[in-house]
Order: sequence, then C-alpha cells, then structure tokens
Amino acid sequence: MASVILPVYNDEEGVQTTLRSLITNEYDEYEIIPVDNNSTDNTGDTIDQIASDYSNIAHPQEETAIQSSYAARNTGIEHASGDVLLFLDADMWVPKTWIEDMVTALESNDYDYLGCNVEVIADDRPNFWERYEQSFSFPVETYLEDKHFAPTCALAVRREVFEEIGLFDDRLESGGDKEFGQRVHRAGFKQGYADDVTAYHPARKSWDALKSKALRIGRGRAQKRRYHPELAGPHPLHPINYLPPSPFRLQRRFSGQDVSLPSLVGFYLLEYVLKLTQSYGMLRETLTQRRSKREES
Repeated sequence: MASVILPVYNDEEGVQTTLRSLITNEYDEYEIIPVDNNSTDNTGDTIDQIASDYSNIAHPQEETAIQSSYAARNTGIEHASGDVLLFLDADMWVPKTWIEDMVTALESNDYDYLGCNVEVIADDRPNFWERYEQSFSFPVETYLEDKHFAPTCALAVRREVFEEIGLFDDRLESGGDKEFGQRVHRAGFKQGYADDVTAYHPARKSWDALKSKALRIGRGRAQKRRYHPELAGPHPLHPINYLPPSPFRLQRRFSGQDVSLPSLVGFYLLEYVLKLTQSYGMLRETLTQRRSKREES
C-alpha cells in the first residue's frame, strides 16, 4: 500500500492538476491524501468535489491549527495507511506510472528515502523568469549527494523512518525538507535518487513569485537558526550573506549550452538580488523573533 500526501493552501487550480494526474496512476493499491492547510479560497471545495467522485482512493484531510506545509504533511502522515509515503506539491503533475516507479525504485534498491528527477516546465516561449527557474531549480541529485536531502515536492519515504526519527518540523516555514533529510541521514537510513523517474513542476512566471519564494527561504533559515542551531548557517549579519554569488556556479550550470551573454548577465544579477532578498527575509524574521521574545518576558 502506498499513500500520496498532498499539502495545499489557496491553490484550487494547482491541486486540481495534481489530483487529476494522481487519480489516473496505474498502481494496484494506493490512496491520495490531499490536506487543505486552512485555505481561504475555493481550494477545499475543489478537493471535496474531486474526492467525492473518487472516494475509493481520495481521502481528504484538513490542517487548520498550524499554517505550515510541514504541518499539513504531518497531518497526512498521521492519516496515511501505506507502508510507503509519497509527497507531491499541489501544483505538480506526474506520469501514470509515477507511483509504481517510485515504489519499485525504493524497494528494489532497499532505499528508505528516495528523491527523483523534477523537471521545471514553462510555456512554449518562456519569459526571463521562467528560463531562470528552468536553469536553477531542483538539482535533486546534487542535493542528495552534497546535502543529504531531497525536496518534499517529489519524495518517497518508508513509514518506519517517521516512526523512528519523528515527523517534519512544522515550526519551519521553509527548509524543513533539508532538516528532515539530514535527520534521516544521521539516523543511518539509506537515501537514494531515481534519475529515470520524473515529476513535473511549473516554472514561476514573475518577479513577485520568485521574490515570495526567496523571502520564505530567508524566514526558514532564521527559524532553523532558532530551533536547530547546530544546523544553522552564518549569522544574518555575516558578510557572506551579502556578497555576490560565485560566477563559477553560473558557468557550471550553463556549460555547453547556447546562452547569450546578456542572458547570462541577467541571470547572474537576478541570482544576486534573490540572495539579498533571502538575507533580508532571514534578518527580518530574526528581528521578529527577538521582539516576540522580549514581549513574552
């Protein structure tokens, strides 16, 4: 039995896309658990409408106490029946064999924790923001090799892993996938990567979308400094947070590709602006934490 857990907040179009792709999956025994994280739009109604037509496999849940995608995933875990738990984000889609391919890769290689290829999809004529997303997002294999985690947007984990080391840290707004993956690694579980299994993620199409993500990452870093200081990176005021990124990363990413010099310069400047935005988000969250602590005392 496999359980696919799908956290969602205010994304009725995205969750519909994901549910439709999962419902058509060709696997003998599985369930889909969409978890509405207290949405304020019609997301809940969209889930209920689809679930009512597929009540044999779609078992919706709600997480209203904590506003956090990790809290929603934890709620899904608590209601899951499967021995293998799979996670997708509520704007992605997968081929009909995705569940089977993930479970097979996990079990045949005796993995406990498995990431797969995530392909970022843009329009036929992608704009600047979409091309940046396609070039820089989701190097999952590198994440696993260098940092011992895979994004929760497309992940498979055996149930016994959660039973031994606990659930996701729902205090983190971002970075909980990295914290959990590294916890899995330290506990000695076997991690793996399925390069022949792919999930699809839409590219962010605007500066506002990229900025929102960068601020969320920054806030998550500050939260991780508070709750997991042993894993925290540099202090929010450390100069490294404000230095330009290494141009060699850009060179490696576009090696052998036909990319114009103006595009390369634009991508580099955007990378720097996003780094500064993350640092701002981290600094602002740190100040908020200190203000709250003073008020409590």
